[in-house]
Amino acid sequence: MKIPFVDLKAQYQSIKEEIDGAIASVIDRTAFVGGSFVSDFEKNFAAAYGIKHVISCGNGTDSLYILMKMMGIGPGNEVITVANSWISSSETITQTGARPVFVDAHPEYYSMDETKLEVKITPHTKAVIAVHLQGQMCNIEIIKKICDKNALYLIEDCAQSHFSEYKAKRAGLFGHAGSFSFYPGKNLGAYGDAGCIITNDDVLAENCRMYARHGALKKHQHIMEGINSRLDGLQAAILNAKLPHLADWTEKRIQHAADYNKRLANIPEITLPKQRPGTKHTWHLYVIRCSNRQKLAEYLFEKGIETSVHYPTALPNLPAYKYLGHKPADFPVATELQDQILSLPMYPEMTEEMIVYIADAIRTFFA
Repeated sequence: MKIPFVDLKAQYQSIKEEIDGAIASVIDRTAFVGGSFVSDFEKNFAAAYGIKHVISCGNGTDSLYILMKMMGIGPGNEVITVANSWISSSETITQTGARPVFVDAHPEYYSMDETKLEVKITPHTKAVIAVHLQGQMCNIEIIKKICDKNALYLIEDCAQSHFSEYKAKRAGLFGHAGSFSFYPGKNLGAYGDAGCIITNDDVLAENCRMYARHGALKKHQHIMEGINSRLDGLQAAILNAKLPHLADWTEKRIQHAADYNKRLANIPEITLPKQRPGTKHTWHLYVIRCSNRQKLAEYLFEKGIETSVHYPTALPNLPAYKYLGHKPADFPVATELQDQILSLPMYPEMTEEMIVYIADAIRTFFA
């Protein structure tokens, strides 16, 4: 097999020119912190997403921390999240002074198993962080009902699920607020760290905006002590240039996932990703499962195919959470996933020839 090479320069020259022009505009106006580029992105993302408030910040991790601080979460509280996620979902809980509580992953969809959530709630529980993983929303309808029943804040971690939907409603629109990352590898990615908060709550929005800007809405007028977490002008301009293209890029990801599903069907040694009924999966990642993952990954690397593992250790199994006293058997699904999941290449610019090459390589390995 020959690695299919595709020259994308001509295909994406116009987009590159748009981004280069946006960067040049920021430099020309020396608008590196705050200013119209940032406010324009906030307005444009709010309009595109259908939300009242967008509060930009330095990164997705900060957005979770800021939300919890402004919800009054701190020492003596517990916040529940999923065992299968990036550490931002849990470390920010600890940073507030609260205690992270983990729920095992769903055996088919890999996000929070909503059937195991309610038993984790105690009198100390103040919030749930529901992580929409890999581009697919968790069963947010059930999670919201449980949160409402127990008077808990619901924060949606949408870092991997920009414009994903559950029953025609977008990620981040079910709970009290949504958290987004625009890290370069995300479906909508900046050229560095970037993030935002979305909410329809006027008071929460104002407090989050203040806290992220040293506790002030106007310079030198500090209503509270805060932190410095601002989206810079360059990243805002880049995101503004990319935003109009995101819908098209998402459709391409959906097409690629369908092509993968077709070409990888009927290989008994692997499990293909399953899509939850009633969802729009935006395929930030295309994740298969297999028992001999390491050997497959090495074989694919030899064939020029780069893979990755999201994530190689379930959160409660990390040394960082040894103090909680968990055993791997406490989270059987997440523990099994950490040894089996493998992310195949997934990005809009892929071609059918690339997917054929990858699928043929996988079939050859198992043959």
